[in-house]
Amino acid sequence: MDMKLELVSVPVSDIDRAKDFYVKAGFNADHDHTVSDEIRFVQLTPPGSACSIAIGKGLTAMTPGSLDNLQMVIGDAEAVRAELAGRGIEVSEVDEQPWGRFVHFSDPDGNRWALQELPAWSAGAGGSGENPGG
Repeated sequence: MDMKLELVSVPVSDIDRAKDFYVKAGFNADHDHTVSDEIRFVQLTPPGSACSIAIGKGLTAMTPGSLDNLQMVIGDAEAVRAELAGRGIEVSEVDEQPWGRFVHFSDPDGNRWALQELPAWSAGAGGSGENPGG
């Protein structure tokens, strides 16, 4: 049985500010629809991703900024960091860990993202999955 994660709600306080931020960060603005005075649905997709995020009004009871460590896999931490910084996104330096290289950023509400470059040995990066260091 396949189950594919397709949409994650990201709680924000200002829909237009958040939409502008994510588009600036390279996300595609797929859909923006006001259903009623109580519901507005905005769908954005990170480049290369099969999973999108939803921001809007009337979508979730979560507090804006309460998501911590939304994670995406990237191919090259330095390149992605440079791209985001070049787009005016405040992004961390590359954080080297035994299980990958990370860059981090937060949206205007403080929802935090981790972008992970998998280590060469990782099956997710095309390696054997066997960590030579243990």
